[in-house]
Amino acid sequence: MRKPIIAGNWKMNKTRDEALQFIYNVNTKLPSKEFVESVICTQSPILRDMVKRQGENLRIGAQNMHYLDSGAYTGEVSALLLVDLGVEYVIIGHSERRAYYNETDDSVNKKTHHAFNHGLNPIVCVGESLEIREANKTDEFIKVQVVNALKGLTKDQIKVLVLAYEPIWAIGTGKTATSEMANDTIKAIRNVVVDLYDKETAEAMRIQYGGSVKPANIKELLSMSDIDGALVGGASLDADSFLQLVNAGTK
Repeated sequence: MRKPIIAGNWKMNKTRDEALQFIYNVNTKLPSKEFVESVICTQSPILRDMVKRQGENLRIGAQNMHYLDSGAYTGEVSALLLVDLGVEYVIIGHSERRAYYNETDDSVNKKTHHAFNHGLNPIVCVGESLEIREANKTDEFIKVQVVNALKGLTKDQIKVLVLAYEPIWAIGTGKTATSEMANDTIKAIRNVVVDLYDKETAEAMRIQYGGSVKPANIKELLSMSDIDGALVGGASLDADSFLQLVNAGTK
């Protein structure tokens, strides 16, 4: 059985005070990490504040990191600093990073290796545009992203890695892939991992769905055979909403 993981991606939202109020509101109400993993990925300047106040059942993640330890990379964040702050997760290759900041399959792979080298748990994102979906090339496109993202990783690393399938056309648009559509693509992703490694490794790897996930659709999504959680944007900003999402993972 793969343990569900619900990760909130706050993007460029919340002040420090707002973030701390959120964490105070959810800390004592989250279900046990024995049954579902709860993660909040927030802006870098407040990571330490969040880590210091995370309860037993909440973990904090970063939204990005560089693939080098240090250097003249203004505005970037190093894995060394994230580890020093006590961060445990890091989102890698989100579609917004690919679209706005020129992230490539190659940089995603480098960052994934670097995360593992420093003991961080990567949440690696893949997903297609509406044009690719409408051209019936989703599986072909996603396969290339997955193969390139996982290049050189060991079986043990694959079993720890979390992969997030986020159709770009469903992020922040209010549109959601049907649960069947999402599950079919995630099954295709798992089959790619079978071909790259083996069935045991593929069955152990957790794959989230992301894209306008909210309390109203989370239960149906999680009822699917291959969906192991969710990477959630807007619906993770509200404490009550986030709690509903996480609690759905215990069912």
